[in-house]
Amino acid sequence: MEKKIIMSLVTIVAALMLSACTGNTNKKESQQEMQTNEMAEKDMEGMDHSEMNPSSNELPEGLKEAENPKFGVGTKVIIHADHMKGMDGAEATIVGAYDTIVYTISYAPTNGGNRVTNHKWVIQEEIEGAGSEPFEPGTQVIINANHMEGMEGVTAKIDSAEETTVYVVDYTSTNGEKIKNHKWLTESELSSP
Repeated sequence: MEKKIIMSLVTIVAALMLSACTGNTNKKESQQEMQTNEMAEKDMEGMDHSEMNPSSNELPEGLKEAENPKFGVGTKVIIHADHMKGMDGAEATIVGAYDTIVYTISYAPTNGGNRVTNHKWVIQEEIEGAGSEPFEPGTQVIINANHMEGMEGVTAKIDSAEETTVYVVDYTSTNGEKIKNHKWLTESELSSP
């Protein structure tokens, strides 16, 4: 009888210890998940692009106008992207349409700011020494664009690549700011009003 009581106590203690360990693991996982979410939010803050230079008139050399774009120059569109505050849902006018390869990139700005991940978008013609073939994800490249402060001349990692039509647009943000010549938006980020 005494053995049964001792075995029962050992079993109960072991079960309590295991459940306590599981609780700590869940707490650790929850803390890690919260940290991951905070990092993702910081990345999205990087995507907010408060230091973005959206109104540059300069187009990179060698950029070819799209022959048959879905949205022609002068067309009114609705933006479905959040590259900048007030962009998502704003009405825009197409200023230019170009066929190229578009990339998301990650890099550390030259001005010492936080690392930027999955920056949308850089195009083939803004990458030093780019030919006509797309770069593979993971490739290190030098960026010749100044969309954001600290971007020009950085070594960046290609995160994704896609052949598509990119657009330059003028728009009034949902908070009333007028933006001219915003580069770049893809067809999937635009729709007819």
